[in-house]
Amino acid sequence: MTASRRERLRSSRLYVVTDARSDAGDLEPFLDAILSAGCDVIQLREKDAEAGDVLRWAEVFRRAADRHRALFVINDRPDLAVAAGADGVHVGQNDLPAAWARRIVGDDLLIGLSTHTAEQFDAAAPEADYLCAGPVHETPTKPGRPATGLELVRHAAARAQPRPWFAIGGIDTGNVDAVVAAGAKRIAVVRAVTRAGDAARAVSELLAGLDGR
Repeated sequence: MTASRRERLRSSRLYVVTDARSDAGDLEPFLDAILSAGCDVIQLREKDAEAGDVLRWAEVFRRAADRHRALFVINDRPDLAVAAGADGVHVGQNDLPAAWARRIVGDDLLIGLSTHTAEQFDAAAPEADYLCAGPVHETPTKPGRPATGLELVRHAAARAQPRPWFAIGGIDTGNVDAVVAAGAKRIAVVRAVTRAGDAARAVSELLAGLDGR
């Protein structure tokens, strides 16, 4: 399982971060739609939810990910990632350090780490399996977090970084080409898909942008 997860991570290009959706009945069809369209990684991000609710929603994410052979990640909580049978956990700079997260999740689960500066990107903990670099553009998902612009993307692309990394932050179908031109091969998005009128179409268009089409 360890090799399989990391192999799938390395081949992943589009990572969608979403909450559990306001309408619970909409969650499973939404996940199936974006995964069928080519999304590779789904993250359940519910900052203020209780553990029981996260685990209940995680069952839906896990089933959907399994149907489409996608990766399922939980935000912030290594303990819940283990309890939910997720493929990994994503932590930020002010969350539990990746080294401690590794002690909780063991060797098999993936760990992702957010980076917001060139210094953070270069100094990222070796326990992290992948990095996110951004936010490239200002986004309400990260209030108060200044945009890095494309400079951090260029910095990341210029490094001989053995780990996969994803550009993140305000990326959508209108600017993905510029992010790709700056050197990104993978992107993580929130609103570009979760707020789209047609989520599956948004995924397809973002993938086309990654392909230079």
